[in-house]
Amino acid sequence: MMKNTAINKVTWSTGAAAKLPKSGKPRLLIIGCGDVGMRLLPLVCARFRVFAVTSQPARCAELRAAGAIPVIADLDRPATLARLAHLAPCVVHLAPPQSSGTTDRRTRHLCAILPERTRLVYVSTTGVYGDCAGAMIDETRPVQPQNVRAKRRVDAEQVLRDWARRRHARLGIFRVPGIYAADRLPLERLQKGTPALAEVDDVYTNHIHADDLARIIALALFRMQGGRVFNTVDDTDMKMATYFDVVADAYNLPHPPRLPRAALREIVSPMLLSFMSESRRIANGRMKAELGVRLAYPTVGDFLGSLVAR
Repeated sequence: MMKNTAINKVTWSTGAAAKLPKSGKPRLLIIGCGDVGMRLLPLVCARFRVFAVTSQPARCAELRAAGAIPVIADLDRPATLARLAHLAPCVVHLAPPQSSGTTDRRTRHLCAILPERTRLVYVSTTGVYGDCAGAMIDETRPVQPQNVRAKRRVDAEQVLRDWARRRHARLGIFRVPGIYAADRLPLERLQKGTPALAEVDDVYTNHIHADDLARIIALALFRMQGGRVFNTVDDTDMKMATYFDVVADAYNLPHPPRLPRAALREIVSPMLLSFMSESRRIANGRMKAELGVRLAYPTVGDFLGSLVAR
């Protein structure tokens, strides 16, 4: 267990280190350098010359301060992407699809300019599996997206697979559930008293700490084999309302009231209800076995316990 180990102490394999150029650093391009990307930068800047794409010029100073070279480009404007071609042999694709439609136009625009033999890490979502009625599943489970957000992600995965085959690229797809951290907890929801589902209607939910996700991405740049999908989840085995309860306990907040699904449908937004309509338990054995991942926070409870201890 690595709770007290700094997240930036990534152990690079001897074989991977041997592949680094004798002079200079290899180049890494990060697409979509938001919260997880910013957590990734300290883990990779010592090993790579990092270029971080942003569509917001105001973020350039922040990215430089974090050790990256900012590049102004916009996945919604293909004409701005030419400068990314051949910029780096390694790419981390963290950008979400656009907010409408069933295809991911942004990923299609990116694939149009990426060169051959790129090593690419794509962060997708466990939402591609749809509702599994609480079953334990692994990466062999067929995708069955049930909302347009997940359908866009399935489209992105397929577009990237087709690109990787054509361009002889090494692609890893990382299916990620709800990302949490100290500043990414449902505290506002708890403070408002937003109801949760009654036990009979409740769904299993899955989690990964943002720091663990960043570390997994860093490891994958050296350790992943091409053409693999990884469920990137922790060991938490918990229903959604119980998750709200344990967060509430850690912050001395009241537990949310519980309502049957029919009553909750009248209160919460359609988007929130969609998250409360899919139940799945996701195995992470492939991630641990093939990437050698040891989670800093194996469960949500481990993280919240560390907060209470501090």
